[in-house]
Order: sequence, then C-alpha cells, then structure tokens
Amino acid sequence: MTERTAPFPSATDQRAAGTEARTKVPASAHAGWVPATDRPDPVAVLAQQNLTREQDLVPVRHGRMMASPFTFYRGAAAIMAADLASTPAAGLQVQLCGDAHLSNFGLFGSPERRLVFDLNDFDETLPGPFEYDVKRMAASFTIAARNNGFTKAQGRDITAASVRAYREAMDAFARMSTMELWYAHLAETDIRTQLDQARTSTGDKHSKKTQKDKNGKSSKKPTAGEKAMSKAHTRDSLQALSKLGEQVDGHYRIVHQPPVVIPARELARQGGVTQADVEGVVREQFQQYRGTLQDDRRRLLERFQVVDAARKVVGVGSVGTRAYIALLQGPGEDDVLFLQVKEAGRSVLENHLPKSAYRNAGERVVQGQRMMQAVSDIYLGWTTGAQTDRHFYWRQLRDMKASAQIEVMAVDGLTFYAGLCGWTLARAHARSGQPAAIAEYLGQDTDFDKAVTDFSQRYADQNEQDYQAFTKAISTGQLPAVEGV
Repeated sequence: MTERTAPFPSATDQRAAGTEARTKVPASAHAGWVPATDRPDPVAVLAQQNLTREQDLVPVRHGRMMASPFTFYRGAAAIMAADLASTPAAGLQVQLCGDAHLSNFGLFGSPERRLVFDLNDFDETLPGPFEYDVKRMAASFTIAARNNGFTKAQGRDITAASVRAYREAMDAFARMSTMELWYAHLAETDIRTQLDQARTSTGDKHSKKTQKDKNGKSSKKPTAGEKAMSKAHTRDSLQALSKLGEQVDGHYRIVHQPPVVIPARELARQGGVTQADVEGVVREQFQQYRGTLQDDRRRLLERFQVVDAARKVVGVGSVGTRAYIALLQGPGEDDVLFLQVKEAGRSVLENHLPKSAYRNAGERVVQGQRMMQAVSDIYLGWTTGAQTDRHFYWRQLRDMKASAQIEVMAVDGLTFYAGLCGWTLARAHARSGQPAAIAEYLGQDTDFDKAVTDFSQRYADQNEQDYQAFTKAISTGQLPAVEGV
C-alpha cells in the first residue's frame, strides 16, 4: 500500500525556493535591527513568567540572572522571542531549539557510550524560521565576548565565525544524501582532531607547553576542552550519587541541601502531607512515564525501582519551574540510576508563532529534541503532572554531560567554540528543514554573516539596557533576588 503524502521537495526545487526567498528578503535585511516601538517592558515579561513558578525560587532565578548581562541573556529567552517576532524571515522553516545560546550546547553520552557534542536544551523548541535560532546563537557570542573583556573587533570576529560556520555547514549538508545527513554528528574524536588542527594552524602557545608523565616522558599539556571531555566520562549516576546521595540504614536516599535540593520527605513535611501521599504521586508519575518509552527501554527500566525523589534547582532561566530528580535502585547495591524530571510549559515562541501540535508540552520537548539531536537519551519520556495543567519531561541526570566554561575562554578558544556551535546548529536545522533551500538562501558570500553580526552587536546593546532595567527593578524592590544560590 502506498502512503499518500506530499513528496519532499527535490534539491532543485529547494534551491529555487532559496533563490526566491533571497530575492524577497535579501541577506542584508537582517542588519540594522532596532527595537519595535511597541516593544514589551523586559521587566514585565520576566514578572509575567514568574506567576506560574514556585515563588520561593523566583528570587533565586533573579539572583542568578543578575550576575552579568551574559547570565541575564541566558534567562531572557522570552524577551528575545518577542524581539525576533518583528525581524525579517525568509520563510524557511525548521525545528527550532528556541533558546540556542552558546551555553545550551555541550557534551553528553550517546547510547553507544560515546561522547558527542550537540544542543542540549529544548524547553522552548517549536517549528519556526531558521533565523530565530541563528540570531539567538550569534548574539550570545557577542555578549559572551563582551563579558570576557574582549575588544569590539574580537567580538565581531567571534560572532561572524559562528554564523560563517552555520552557513558553510548548511552548504555541506545540502550536498549530502538523506541518510548521510541523518547520521552526521560531532563526536569526541572529531573535536580532538579539530583542536589539534587549530593549535597547529594558529601556533597556539599552549600546544608548546609540555608536562612530564609519571615515567618522566614529555607530553602536551591538555587544553581546557580536552580536560572537559575527559571529565565528562566520569559524570554518571554513581558520580551523582556521591554528590547527591547518602546511605541510611543500608538504603540510599537523597541528601537534604536546601534550597537547591529538597528531598520528597522534606517537601511532604513542608506541604503538610504524609510521606505516603508523596510516594504515591511519585509512583503514579513513574508508571505514566514508563508508558511513553518504547518497549525495550521500558523493559530495561523495569529492573529499577524508585527509592527517593527530590526537588532540585537547575539552570538560570528555568529556575522556578518545577524540576525534580528521582533516585532509582537496580538489583545490585551500587546499581543506581538518576533521572531528572523537568516541567515543560508553553514555548516562549508560542506567543509569536503557531502553537505546538502536541497537547502535552513535555512531549513537545521530547519530540523536538529527538528531531534536532543526532542521538538522544534512551530515557526521554513525558508525563502529565498531578495537576493536569502541568506537564513534564524525563531524562537521565548527568549522563556524561559537560558544558563549556565560557567565562574563562580566551579569544582563540571562544572562536573555536563558535565554529562547533555553528556547525551543530546547522546540522540540527538540516534534519528537519530543507537544507538546499537554506543553503541557497545563505549563499556563498558573507552578506548573511555580516548582517547577523550587525544584528548581534545591536542586540547586545539592547541586552545591556534590559539588564540595567532588571537590576534597577531589583535594587528598588520591584523584583526580589537572592544571590549566590
């Protein structure tokens, strides 16, 4: 039986669409950004988000965002979503990350236990114009460069490097076969090779530094990136247990570390309910979650049982949304598994783009993640909460995960990282969109690179103004904040 669906456009048709789009919306149209005359008050946007969050954590969110304009930007996806809605778009749709700033890329373990680099946050994922993610990513590099004290010219070059990497990678993906594109990914070995090539081509002074091993032989001193990759291999559930767990009466449980980690037993006491009530909700949620997994993974999970759960504060912009961890015990004494359970609300993009096709926002996140990532966590799933208007998605905690330490990067390091992120975002977009159309629109020249770099500089200026308005609201008592948590 032949399934009747609209055929996917041929490469020729895609390129024709890209050419037409560039005629209607030239690459230069993305330069010269100015805020809309009816631009929402950024403080009001954040305050509106706080209404549905756990109120005792709202000050923590503000405290983390007020550390710098860079951390403010990380938490201001809703503000930028409103700004992007009035920017030019070529009409070429992809599955958007929705919050593709540079700190939402990182390392994690594939199901084959190999380290890969990819996007790793999909709370705001939604189909939309590819430019939204590119501008969110590019502006984050401009803001990070300023935060690190780089010159304006250095910031421009780093930002342009991220956009150039996106454009050149999209052109390469447009020339790949369908399956070659689908399997494309950035593995640890690829990154190490690129690091070696970058050191050789730039004459990086760090490549000349040597250290002695235990046998007295000389070896190159590892870079920060190489150290991060090596450390990522140690980040698993057992490592998490050493930080988050304790053994009481021969059984593991999660340690009380308020306000960041509050076990279910303490939440029950604070909420005036019994431990049994809380455990009943956890069991019900866990059973519902297992039903969203494919059969082999559900069977695998049946070997574990939940022994404890806790609320755990994570991130910057997501602080205050409900986030939990669950400790699972397998047949062996040290056979443990940590799962993370995060609340999923409406994407910030849904105020400006067509709403999600998924009724459950947790499923929206999971399906968007699977579409954009080269490989995904085998334990991705979703549930509806005890309150039926709240949705959650589930995944492993600390599964070989590692993030770049942006604030300590030098110019060369941030430029290299910009290339990784640009390539990765292009691959994610190429999986769901029409890569030949986007490649044709971007072209072989640097017009798009220059225009988005110009946008990024202007947006970084606006972000600093928004940050000042935000910190003023805190200093005048309009917004509560707790620093250092």
